[in-house]
Amino acid sequence: MTDAADTINRRARGLDRAFEILDFLRLQRQPLRPNEIAQGIEAPRSSVYELVNLLLRQGVLEYRGDDGRVFLGRRLYFLGAAYAEQFDLIRESEHLLARIAEETRETAQMCQLEGNKYAVVLMNEGSRPFRISTNIGEPVAIPWTASGRLLVDHMSDEEILAFIPQEDYLLPNGNRLDPAEFIAQVREAKRNGYFTFNSIVDSFTHCFAVPVYDADEICIATLCLVAPKEDGLRNRDAYLRVLTEAARELSEKLGYRHEPGKSVRAAAAG
Repeated sequence: MTDAADTINRRARGLDRAFEILDFLRLQRQPLRPNEIAQGIEAPRSSVYELVNLLLRQGVLEYRGDDGRVFLGRRLYFLGAAYAEQFDLIRESEHLLARIAEETRETAQMCQLEGNKYAVVLMNEGSRPFRISTNIGEPVAIPWTASGRLLVDHMSDEEILAFIPQEDYLLPNGNRLDPAEFIAQVREAKRNGYFTFNSIVDSFTHCFAVPVYDADEICIATLCLVAPKEDGLRNRDAYLRVLTEAARELSEKLGYRHEPGKSVRAAAAG
């Protein structure tokens, strides 16, 4: 029994390490040598080399160039395509983001939690010559984002404090956001059914976020707009109306049934 348990534990640790390698490459967004991966994830080089060779044999990683660098492989693309075919939120969000971007001419996004961080999952750039630097899948501190106020609104104050690392309250401008102030904004966003603010990360933009609820009334995603600051403030009511209609449509497809007077309706009134 002990030998069997040891084998299971070793395999579990190997699987954890394999996903750590894949996530590291995803975040780096460039091919790397196995020793660079080992250094980046602070893991023994021998185990990283062994796992990289295994992932190469399975097509999960592929060589890029002739200098031993590896990157995410085609098999992951096929797995991702199968995932997208079956996951309604991704499929439904794609055409909604296209509609939002067409109606507003601004960059539309669908965002979710990634562990205890925020990440853009899908993005449709608007038609105006204004580009957003956010990368899909890049983890960002929750308090830095408009969506963050909605994605944790189902948690208690204590759960929020335990969930978000203390260092994430340190903003890009060097100021520190009081966790109590953040929680107050979370509760206000829940009541209003949306959150908007001038971006903390980019001083030239204004951000809008509206919740997407599942059947259990949990905000599992947000639909967002990122606009030039002046345009965002000038068109605030119209942009919120477009976002709220799309979020309500998506929420209902996921089984959410809002009642008259619930906060998700508040934004539609401007």
